Amino acid sequence: MRRLLKDAEHLVRLAILFAAGVLAFLIVRALLVPPGFGEYGHFRTGAMADNQKRPLGYAGRAACTECHGEEAALFAKGSHARIGCESCHGALAAHVADSDKVVPAKLEVVALCSRCHAENQARPKKQPQVDIEKHSEGNACTECHDAHSPAQ
Repeated sequence: MRRLLKDAEHLVRLAILFAAGVLAFLIVRALLVPPGFGEYGHFRTGAMADNQKRPLGYAGRAACTECHGEEAALFAKGSHARIGCESCHGALAAHVADSDKVVPAKLEVVALCSRCHAENQARPKKQPQVDIEKHSEGNACTECHDAHSPAQ
């Protein structure tokens, strides 16, 4: 009987330690998990409202077409027609708002084109892929290809 009580003391200590760990976890979780998280799955309810308060960064293709109609017409016929202007040129809402003061940054063409066209087995076979070093021979892609209609 005495041996049973001696072992019970260790078990009680272990149970107390386990309960303290669970309690610490619940306290830390309550402090770190934002309100509204988990109401709709793995999503915080207030996230959409928070994002709506942020300023717009992208203007959209329609805004680009208003001023750059010639490029847009060429672009619509090319193989890049489904790609948005700002996918390559970056967020341009500030440029649309004041085109005299905000000028888009000059593109690093080889790095930009290689994002989608460098050889990669994970890409679909129908997507043109090239060995950038051998294909370009050190030249910029735009020396041979029109970026808005690359087949030309």
